Amino acid sequence: MEYALTLFGFAIATSATPGPNVLMVAAAAAQAGVARVVPHMMGITLGFPAMLLAIALGLGWPFAAFPWLHVAMQVAGAAWLLWLAWKIASAPPPGEAGGVVPLGFWGAAGFQWVNPKAWMIALAALPAFTTPGEPILPQAALIALVFALVSLPTLFVWAWFGTAARRLLGGGVRLRVFNGTMAFLLVLSLVPMLRW
Repeated sequence: MEYALTLFGFAIATSATPGPNVLMVAAAAAQAGVARVVPHMMGITLGFPAMLLAIALGLGWPFAAFPWLHVAMQVAGAAWLLWLAWKIASAPPPGEAGGVVPLGFWGAAGFQWVNPKAWMIALAALPAFTTPGEPILPQAALIALVFALVSLPTLFVWAWFGTAARRLLGGGVRLRVFNGTMAFLLVLSLVPMLRW
């Protein structure tokens, strides 16, 4: 029981706190509404657990064998996040062309592989919630399931936050300040990986 509570607590804390996934969802929902962000949220909800399972099954070995590959992925992820932050900060009011477009299912699922926070969570969760000497697949599947169960509700909270901000702020300058704040927080989410 204690293991389950700890695992759920870890999953909730890491899924709900600001990071690239939730900030992109909030910004996209503020621009496009919750319904258009659902495929993006489903991509995160299924993409991160799939990545976690793949790492547990050994697909993370190239990163252990070639440390430069990990740095290259971090640089690619950071570049992608900076581009997204710029797109969010410069987004026109809702309804105008060129606004923040949700990633979609496959884009959000694939983004997990270059998301620095996703890597930090996966690399912390697997050793913390698995037992050495026991089969890894069932343990990793349980961790992945817990993250899948926690992810969608926390993403909906952030999406609703984005749409509520849109309604409260109306449009114009106040919405631009909100978008700028979301973009700044997205850039700030890169700070933990600056220990290269």
